[in-house]
Amino acid sequence: MCSRDIWFTNVNCHMFAECMCKLIFLHKVHSRYPRAMRGPLRWVLWDVKDTLLRVRSSVGEQYCDEARRMGLSLTPTEVESAFRQAYRHYSSQFPNYGIARGLDGKSWWKAVVKATFSQCRVQDPALLNTMALNLYQNFSNAENWEVFPDSKSALESCSSLGLQLGVVSNFDNRLEAILGACGLLSHFNFLVTSEAAGVEKPHAAIFEQALRKCAVPPTSIAHVGDHYVNDYLASRSAGIHGILLDRSNNSGRHDVPKEHWLSSLDELPARLKQHMDECS
Repeated sequence: MCSRDIWFTNVNCHMFAECMCKLIFLHKVHSRYPRAMRGPLRWVLWDVKDTLLRVRSSVGEQYCDEARRMGLSLTPTEVESAFRQAYRHYSSQFPNYGIARGLDGKSWWKAVVKATFSQCRVQDPALLNTMALNLYQNFSNAENWEVFPDSKSALESCSSLGLQLGVVSNFDNRLEAILGACGLLSHFNFLVTSEAAGVEKPHAAIFEQALRKCAVPPTSIAHVGDHYVNDYLASRSAGIHGILLDRSNNSGRHDVPKEHWLSSLDELPARLKQHMDECS
């Protein structure tokens, strides 16, 4: 095994161990408090990526499109592989966009893009910088994002129930522009991104920031997201009514009660109304 393979193996082991520690801690909290105390529902908090929208095509394809515009010939497969390695490295060494190390979302993503293309034999510093800046800006546009078919109707239905909506997302500061371009921004009273918060899910501090904005007890808040640890367990550990969205319908998690689980956002309004009726 070469030194680079050993380095990536160590990085992967470190990330796996860190993830498992988070999972074990949050699972203990979830087991101790299996059901949040019921209260009158006032707010619904939302995760964004893979809950309300997703990247329209693979990162490898989108990066290759930019490379072609610069006169380069690369394959989506090699670019995707290089991106995954670069992303793992920077996520491990500089978590949450490197905020604690003096970076920000823009510089973090530009570094990831440069590292990706450098692994694909692109060495011109000026060219790397141009592609990194272009891609950072391109991902603020609606063309690179696909809103799930059930997202807008679910948001509208929540508002019709008299609920206020906010966002808690592990995302950089482009999120407001992305939601605006995708026609979703007007549904939300506030956004809390991990870049702006300085901390990412599943850390309790990001939910505490959202709780202060809601100005109601956590038992009056629901949170909807697709990640078992970052969204479901983390929100419930804060006393919030966590709801897990599993679009693939194959989570197989026996520890998630059926009333906390959705396969589509079309199911959400009736679930929330039932909760509100039971608390009235």
